[in-house]
Amino acid sequence: MSQDSIENILEKRLNRIRSFVLRAGRTTAGQQRAIDELGPRYLIPFKESSLNLQDAFNGSSQSKILEIGFGMGETTAKIAALRSGDDFLAIEVHPPGVGALLKLIGENQLTNLRLIRHDAVEVLEKMLAPNSLDGIHIYFADPWHKKRHHKRRLIQSEFVELLTSRLKPGGYLHLATDWHNYAEQMLLVLNAQSTLVNTSIEKMTLETYSADDVAKASESIKEFKPSPEQLSAMHPGYVDRPSYRPITKFEARGLKLGHGVWDLVYKKK
Repeated sequence: MSQDSIENILEKRLNRIRSFVLRAGRTTAGQQRAIDELGPRYLIPFKESSLNLQDAFNGSSQSKILEIGFGMGETTAKIAALRSGDDFLAIEVHPPGVGALLKLIGENQLTNLRLIRHDAVEVLEKMLAPNSLDGIHIYFADPWHKKRHHKRRLIQSEFVELLTSRLKPGGYLHLATDWHNYAEQMLLVLNAQSTLVNTSIEKMTLETYSADDVAKASESIKEFKPSPEQLSAMHPGYVDRPSYRPITKFEARGLKLGHGVWDLVYKKK
């Protein structure tokens, strides 16, 4: 589950969602050393029982923010350093990324970060209680560019309902993507959630969907497609990048080439 390839699948397998696609990657000696030396302190093992978040952070009563899919951890470490008054629980499945972030934790003496190496969906289902999180970050999830793969995108209504159930009232959900069509799918799915409020003051119409993409009654409800009403309506839109989210090297290169990046921030009622 890399940051640019995160989560990934809403696929049918035992009628459940998966949040990642396993990809090859070699763990370096430094990353493995960080896992061995810092893992016992900062890496929380997956368990099929509720996690006491305050205990996980040595009794800290600070706000608890979940990040799903941190890739190699640079952004996560920077946010944790900038927001030292919050605690961050970050989920990733790939050992090199876990080792890289543990290494950054050690180098920067970050005490407000804990990691779980496991499928984020199972962590949400089994370890995180309803109304337990103050915020959730999902940055640059795999957009699954081809239309036939859109059903594998993570941000669909079933998963958003699970995310929202774990947020406290007043908690926030922050997503970012550099793929316009996925940004519009996220926007429509999230705007349709009755317990979420889009914080944007912008109004927009859809640009990447056409009449050919409109949902038909015979199609699977697992795959998102806009309704005719959504296609023609004005929608609450995007927000400026919040100051706490740093620009990644990959993002900076894209911006120089004129590529867009879309941030979405929602509050739970």
